Amino acid sequence: MRPSLFLLFFIYWFAPAAAQESADKAGLSEAGLTRYTAWLQNEISDGRLPMAEAIIYRNGEVGYHEVLGTSTVETGTALEENQVYHIMSMTKPIVSVAFMMLYEEGHFRLRDRVAQYLPEFSELRVARNVNEGLEVATDPADSKVTIVQLLTHTAGFSHGLAGTPFDNAFAQAMYYQPQAAIADRVRTLASLPLVSQPGAQWYYSASPDVLARLIEHFSGMTAAEFLQQRLLDPLGMEDTGYNVAAEQTQRVVANHGMVEDVVQLAGFQLPTSGNTVYGGTHGLYSTAADYLRFCQMLLNGGELDGRRYLSRKTVELMTMNHVGELRERGQGFGLGFGVVTDPAAADVAGSAGAFYWSGAYCTYFLIDPAEDMIAILMSQRSPFSGYHFEMMQQLVYQALAD
Repeated sequence: MRPSLFLLFFIYWFAPAAAQESADKAGLSEAGLTRYTAWLQNEISDGRLPMAEAIIYRNGEVGYHEVLGTSTVETGTALEENQVYHIMSMTKPIVSVAFMMLYEEGHFRLRDRVAQYLPEFSELRVARNVNEGLEVATDPADSKVTIVQLLTHTAGFSHGLAGTPFDNAFAQAMYYQPQAAIADRVRTLASLPLVSQPGAQWYYSASPDVLARLIEHFSGMTAAEFLQQRLLDPLGMEDTGYNVAAEQTQRVVANHGMVEDVVQLAGFQLPTSGNTVYGGTHGLYSTAADYLRFCQMLLNGGELDGRRYLSRKTVELMTMNHVGELRERGQGFGLGFGVVTDPAAADVAGSAGAFYWSGAYCTYFLIDPAEDMIAILMSQRSPFSGYHFEMMQQLVYQALAD
């Protein structure tokens, strides 16, 4: 059926005008947004990204929402608004928020030892040499891992991402061997050596899986049930979960990989159903619109649409730097979030106090309270690209008009 003349008139006349009005209310410049769109389109055209869905929310207004590229390069099917992405490590902030809801109920203190609740963490050992596999010689941990160390990635656990012989073997044991539930994965984690003494360094880790297991311990529900009842359903995050309903699988965006510097459909696609390990490191599917709801709640200090999820002081605590100088280049880490401590040292435009994280398939978000702003960029490409996160920040901040 051909579109009506009215619809065509609306698309070509009123829609751009409405978009510019929203951008003006958000304090975003037309020239700056045009540059951002052109950069995203160039990344897609040059084969560095297969697709991009980008949102800038500022001053209470969605001032920019662009959807570019294809949901799968093999078919050339255009990416559409509200498609579903595997958000990988952007699961971590959601699980951290859910965990801190239990903190507010008084189930634990941040300084509590993890072994107080999960005895398998009582006798941890530390690898002497990460250039060896899991059979490496070890020493006893000189202190007990605490809950705050789980939240800040300072407990000494690995994530299996560094490419060392130890990390490769760690990843194989954690993520490529059958695990029935998060309790099984966490028991595996507790059986593996640490990469450093607890508290000695910041090392990106599988600690959020322990948070998911502790959610089970304190709530009596699976992490999936707790998230659904306490966070996802109340926030209206209808398309976020560890499994995708069968009738919605056609909305899932395919993951892509780089072959000879060109984006191609990845040979491995994560399952959209039958997932039973409700982890904290990764596992959630979501949409840009759903993740915006989550970010709005945090930007508002723990409240959205008249419902409070966390107190303002808890959100402040979570978004402070808890790791001192253990991270580099103007970056700290809070309770589940990266935190910008010094934009000049980070060599990218931004604000001290902004907090953020990203996912292995090139999904990114940034919340900047000083600018009353949220920026989200969704794609599905591995390996992860830190370049695209830095460029997202560069292009978002140059678009501010006030």
